Order: sequence, then structure tokens, then C-alpha cells
Amino acid sequence: MSLYFSAGSPSASLSPQELKNGLFTALGRLGERSKVLCLPPDFTRFHSHAGVLTAYAWEYYGPRLTDVLPAIGTHAPMTADEIHRMFGEMPLDLFRVHDWRNGLVTLGEVPASFIQEQSEGKLDYPWPAQVDRLLVDGGFDLILSIGQVVPHEVIGMANYNKNVFVGTGGVDGINRSHYLGAVVGLERIIGRADTAVRRVLNYASDHFAKQLPIIYVQTVVDKDANGKLVVRGMFVGDDVECFHKAAELSLQVNFQMLDREIRKCIVYLDPSEFKSTWLGNKAIYRTRMALAGNADLIVLAPGVKEFGEDPTIDKLIRKYGYINTPPVLRAVKEDADLAASLGVAAHLIHGSSENRFKITYCPGHLTREEIESVNFSYAPLDDMMKRYDPAKLTDGFNMVDGEEIFYVSNPALGLWSYRERFR
Repeated sequence: MSLYFSAGSPSASLSPQELKNGLFTALGRLGERSKVLCLPPDFTRFHSHAGVLTAYAWEYYGPRLTDVLPAIGTHAPMTADEIHRMFGEMPLDLFRVHDWRNGLVTLGEVPASFIQEQSEGKLDYPWPAQVDRLLVDGGFDLILSIGQVVPHEVIGMANYNKNVFVGTGGVDGINRSHYLGAVVGLERIIGRADTAVRRVLNYASDHFAKQLPIIYVQTVVDKDANGKLVVRGMFVGDDVECFHKAAELSLQVNFQMLDREIRKCIVYLDPSEFKSTWLGNKAIYRTRMALAGNADLIVLAPGVKEFGEDPTIDKLIRKYGYINTPPVLRAVKEDADLAASLGVAAHLIHGSSENRFKITYCPGHLTREEIESVNFSYAPLDDMMKRYDPAKLTDGFNMVDGEEIFYVSNPALGLWSYRERFR
């Protein structure tokens, strides 16, 4: 087990050339490889710099890099335009589409006794370690799993083997891991590298996936004082060490610990990145630990046009709405469709305020009736964009017409918490 490249600090700003040199150094240390698969994230993680790094890998290996499988999980497949914007001049015929309902291989099964232990007795199902069949049957002697480590609502800190077992995973694996995270509790998981869900994935890596030639390329991305995205670190390795190094740095640069609670929070969702509440609810996940009781969370969502990107998921969200944990747990027991989509159940729990604060969505393409039907409040986007103009706000506390608000320009890039609540 090895760490092939490690660079980063809270003040670092790795240039494109430094990223390229670092990746090439790591790949050189691997020795000769003849058939390479890349697993980058999809367009919803555009800011991860995974697109640039995938293009550098293609430059390094040339025709030996035969396949790119975006780790989309349950997300919609990437469009040709998104591929071009994220991966530059890489040929479209290199790209494959992951189907999380079909074309899977189960490497092994984490026993129900382990899930019961990690869930503190709340769950007792086994967990299948599912991956896209391409990883197993493609004949690769190198699989590059590329992505950003950042606080995450389901697993604590994103990436590492989540990119494999969830990003290229199947229905049961994705649903059951998400539900485990939900029943343990988002606020006990997010921002932590060692969590119940991570332990399950690590069990799968240690017991079932050692035959896969996976190398992890992990980035840590932050904003500088001028609001420009910068890469604070990159870590390349074949085991959990590179993830832990990235997670430690991410907590230093992506986690804002506040000394007082937020009374009103305005979150902007970039329309090129957030087209559904399935993704856009990061506005809720990433800020909820910073919000005071009865706080107002206002989500400016010009690109949001649907609830779930998958038709089945969208239908279930519309049926139940974002309700509190107890009714979701009851519904799972009573509704076979929801029980078969535990990832949706987890999403409904995560998207609820648990009656602690108010959530107002201002969507570009959903009606008042649709928003209110899923238990959010609604406000017209144009009105709220004029009142809270993102072009005039800076991340953090602002004064708007004598009112103090806290502004978040992209919830995917960080985590915010009131210091006492995180403890």
C-alpha cells in the first residue's frame, strides 16, 4: 500500500502545471500500465478539477486510456456539452454511461451483523458491494478514481471508495448506504471521516475489492480571498491514507465553524450545476448545523426544474414530500415502493428541517403548487434575486437593508456549523 503523491496545505494554491506534474509523478511511480479506466465524477462536481485531471491522465496514457466512466450514481447521464466543458478535447467515444439499475457485479456482501452494529441496532440488512460490470470485466490494469474530498451529508466526507461503490454502484448498495446514514443521523455524520457508512464501504474495500487495481486521486478545493476557486491539495494513493490526508485538509479549508448561529441564510444554486432538489438540497444539508431555531433558509434556485433526476425518485418525492424522520420511517414500513427506494427515504429525511427552521425555495422552473406540495415554502425567484442579489453579496455575513443575512454562493464547496452544535 502506497502514497504516490502528496501535496497541500490551507494556504497552498496548486497551479494547473503543478497538478499535472504531481499526477504525472504519481503515474510514473506506478510503473507501466497497458489498459486504463478513469472514474471521474459527473458535471455536478465540475469544481473538483477532476475533469482537468482526467484529461491529464489521457495525455499521459494516450490510447492506453480506453474508457472513462463518470461515477454518476443516481444522477442523469452527462450530455455531450457537459463532457466537453468538463473534460475539454477528450473524444466523446471514450465515455461510458453507468446504469445503476443494470449491468452490475456484486463483489461480496457486508453481513447484516456488521450493519446492525454500525446502525446501533436500527437496521439488520446485509449490504451488497456492487460496482459497474466494466470495472470487473474490462480487463484493466489500472482504474483511476478521481474526485474531491469535501464534507458530505451521507458518508461524512465525500470520495475515496464512495466514488466506486456509490458512484458506480447499484440500486441496493446506494439505497441501503444512504438509509444507514439517515437513520444514524446527518448531524452525527457530516464533516467526519470515520462514520458508520464509511466503515461499511471500508469493509467492502478490504474484503471484496483488493483484486481491482484502483488508485485514488483526491483533490481539496477552496475559495481564496477573492472568491476564486483554488486547489489546496492533491493526494494520490492506493489505500485509505490519501483519503485521510485529504479529509484532514478539507476540514481545515471547507468547514466554517461559526461562533454564533445564523438567523437568515441565503443560498445560491448555480443553474449549470443544480437542476433538481435531489442535488439542490445541499443548501439544507450543508447549512443546517449553523441555523438557529426558527431560522429562515432561502434557496435561490434558478436552474431547478424537478425534484429527482430519476423518474421513480421524482415520483416518490412528489408523493411524500420532505417530511420529518418519524413519518418517513413509518412510510418505509408501509409502502413497498419506498422500501425499495431507501435512498429516497434517506433524501426525504435529510431534506426536512425536522420543524426546526423554515425552508423557502425560489425555483426557476417549478410552480408554487409543486414546491408547497413537498412541504417547502415558496417565494418568486425574481423578487428574491432582486432583494438578495448574488452579485452584491459576499460569502458570509452581510447587511441587506438593515437586515443581517448569511450568504453561501455554492453549498457544494463546504460545510457550515455553529461551534457548539457540532460538538
